[in-house]
Amino acid sequence: MVLNRYGHFMARSMHVRRPATLASLAAELGVSRTTVSNAYNRPDQLSPELRRRVLETARRLGYPGPDPVARSLRTRKAGAVGLLLTENLSYAFRDPAAIGFLEGLALACEDAGTGLLLVPANPEREDVAAVHRAGVDGFVVYSVPDDDPHLAAVLERPVPTVVCDQPDLGNVDRVGIDDQAAMHALAQHLISLGHRRVGVVCMRLARDRNDDFVVPERQQAAHFHVQRARLAGLAQAFASVGVDWETVPVAERFDHTMASGASAAAQVLERDPQITALICTSDILALGAMAEVQRRGLRVPVDITVTGFDGIREAEQAGLTTVRQPVLEKGRAAGKLLLDSAERTRPRAVTLSTELIHGTTAAPPRGTAEERWFGP
Repeated sequence: MVLNRYGHFMARSMHVRRPATLASLAAELGVSRTTVSNAYNRPDQLSPELRRRVLETARRLGYPGPDPVARSLRTRKAGAVGLLLTENLSYAFRDPAAIGFLEGLALACEDAGTGLLLVPANPEREDVAAVHRAGVDGFVVYSVPDDDPHLAAVLERPVPTVVCDQPDLGNVDRVGIDDQAAMHALAQHLISLGHRRVGVVCMRLARDRNDDFVVPERQQAAHFHVQRARLAGLAQAFASVGVDWETVPVAERFDHTMASGASAAAQVLERDPQITALICTSDILALGAMAEVQRRGLRVPVDITVTGFDGIREAEQAGLTTVRQPVLEKGRAAGKLLLDSAERTRPRAVTLSTELIHGTTAAPPRGTAEERWFGP
């Protein structure tokens, strides 16, 4: 009914086509509803000709396909894996190591025919709603602190979970590397070159923002297990040659950027201008540190050695001495572990190998016999 120009109601005949449904499409085609459903969900069950006829008729009638919400309610499967990343969403597409990990996880999901849902969580907030409302069949948790509320929310969900890197919970499947051993090997290399007076730039150790020097107590109590392990590997190696770790300047940065690496390097060099090596717990921080060193007119490695950790492409191009870890394989292994349908009788752990890369940014300290390699 509509109003005419005199304000009176008048009838208007209109034909409104109702949206096609699975049942009406099946009736139109003269096939069962299962046949229509198979055309979308199990195409191998139909001949190519029958499937083509179903899809063409669906387009003609305006049928959008099976309702994914109804399907998930029926099967109790969402058809997707959730990746919990306690960073802003852009981090997954900006950080080289995260990009490699994401690619590996995506490849595992592709192989299994399942989707991937990114569940970002701001590290400075405690809103866990995104975790609770995520329609996923399981979670991969990528490098979070052990006291993270988003992690606690994931573990409350009755779905499988795999942790990559950190934290090592003991009762949850995990994929990672031996960070302490890898960093210990890097430290031994620097020690063999003659370095004893060193400084360190590290990634965040806890959820609270701290862009300053950190004492050994904060290092040992770090909620980010990876950073704690890498610092422990350094402390152990240098203690073995008589270096008092409490005297080593360690600068922490909350944000993982080259700018953070540069500012932390400046802080360390101002504290102790006589250090001969600057050890960074990531390549991103190391690249920023190199930029700051060069800004000060110092030469790498003639005046100061700089090292990183991760083995990203940009580090390789810069000739950085670093530890290469298999970030893509980490993602693939985490996905495979999560999507493995085998019955889990106990927590599983996958530890991947690392490689020490002898780049061009590490050399003996100036004043040693080896100085002749580079000249005065």
